[in-house]
Amino acid sequence: MKTNPGRFFEDYRVGEVITHAVPRTVGQGERALYHALYPARGAVQSSDEFARSVGLPSAPMDDLIAFHTVFGKTVPDVSLNAVANLGYAEGRWLAPVWPGDTLRSQSEVIGLKETSSGATGVVWVRTKGLNQRGDVVLDYVRWVMVKKRRREVVVETHVPALAASVDPATLVVPEGLDFSRYDFALAGEPHRWSDYAVGEVIDHVDAVTVEEAEHMLATRLWQNTSKVHFDVGQREDGRRLIYGGHVISLARALSFNGLANAQFLAGLNAGAHANPCFAGDTVRAWSEVLDRAETAAPGVGALRLRLVATKGEAGQLRGADGKYLPEVLLDLDYWALIPR
Repeated sequence: MKTNPGRFFEDYRVGEVITHAVPRTVGQGERALYHALYPARGAVQSSDEFARSVGLPSAPMDDLIAFHTVFGKTVPDVSLNAVANLGYAEGRWLAPVWPGDTLRSQSEVIGLKETSSGATGVVWVRTKGLNQRGDVVLDYVRWVMVKKRRREVVVETHVPALAASVDPATLVVPEGLDFSRYDFALAGEPHRWSDYAVGEVIDHVDAVTVEEAEHMLATRLWQNTSKVHFDVGQREDGRRLIYGGHVISLARALSFNGLANAQFLAGLNAGAHANPCFAGDTVRAWSEVLDRAETAAPGVGALRLRLVATKGEAGQLRGADGKYLPEVLLDLDYWALIPR
């Protein structure tokens, strides 16, 4: 048998290191298509001249292009037979990705836990994205629910201990970044680090209705082959599940209205795809300021933000029972770099 049916839960072993296939060279085409798929318009990632004005040699690729590319490499080995991608933790963007860089991915299995149904199990992996020089550009943990091939197989439980958040002292600022002469007019908003208060909730106002064709184009762009995103026979309801990263990018792009100067993603503290997203859903976004931190880079501060993608109202997250409201699609806790 020469074809690959994908791994099932009982095929994983804690400590196993998986080298994922097919390195990917990213370029200006990915940038253009990313900006066409999402209303992305961060000034540093849009303009070489703006990037040079803040100390960089040119415009780097959007941070989520790096994330999606690295994530997509892992799918055939980690989530081809996934039921759902459940969450993220301990993520850090460690170096910019530039047009012409070649990215590859490597994952270590760090946890396994069978679900009560006996039909699935949760797999935790720590994934690293590396460039052509072997530099780690991205490092994160995710966990995913995967189908079992045989219910009778018992797998020993090992749940990893994960940090509640990324220590801001460990955030990596791109080499040379200097926001001391930042042009707020060209960036699109006047708001700086000191203008945001912990506990503040920002309604990003705008909305995007998810289209089937755009979702599948985006998911193919990242070479994500998970069956639930393409094959209507994979779910009992006969619907394609929208790739969670598509929702992340939509929400991040929508957050420009109110957070235009949050130019870089630096840390991924936690994340949950709270409810499934399907074509026809209209996605809105809101953010809550969770914390602030200083960095050693000139003019650069860090904001810890909760980004919520929802079909409902801003500020609404959980019900009285503590569970996510059914209209909430994404709850993402991250650090962003912003001018002070």
